[in-house]
Amino acid sequence: MAEAITERRGIPAASFVQDVQSYLTQSGLDVNSALAFLQERLQQYRVVEMKLLAQQRDLQAKIPDIEKCLDIVATLQAKKDSSEALITDFEVAEGIYSRAKIEDAESVCLWLGANVMLQYSCEEATALLQTNLENAKVSLEVLVADLQFLRDQVTITQVTTARVYNWDVHQRRLRQATTPKES
Repeated sequence: MAEAITERRGIPAASFVQDVQSYLTQSGLDVNSALAFLQERLQQYRVVEMKLLAQQRDLQAKIPDIEKCLDIVATLQAKKDSSEALITDFEVAEGIYSRAKIEDAESVCLWLGANVMLQYSCEEATALLQTNLENAKVSLEVLVADLQFLRDQVTITQVTTARVYNWDVHQRRLRQATTPKES
């Protein structure tokens, strides 16, 4: 039997409830408290899902940018070896472009974030960008796995909520059926 997962990277695991009566007894909750707890847990899962989806969007935007930078550095290296000048348009400000003639590019400047730019040799820039690309892809894979785990927990919690609610309805009907009716 596989060992039950209690959490994944801070996301608490939901447990499937086979026997609602036992679940309520063990948790010490009445039906309304159990339903409130499950609804609260669903809300927590939704908040985490929104954060993970935002991180996923950021990474999905970042990966093509890194790949584009790698292509640019490779183009600069190829032009450097052929001693042919590279003519390109680059964005100076939003919507404002300038044409540049790049000859013999020995180094490139990379934005590292937080208004920090550093100069690297083309080889160092390629190595750094390649590492960043690999890290971003690994992070994206982990994020996708986290989202799948989270979706499974949402489903389990929704099923548990339905089971608790249906159990309560069934118990009420049984109580009504056994209660003598007054004429």
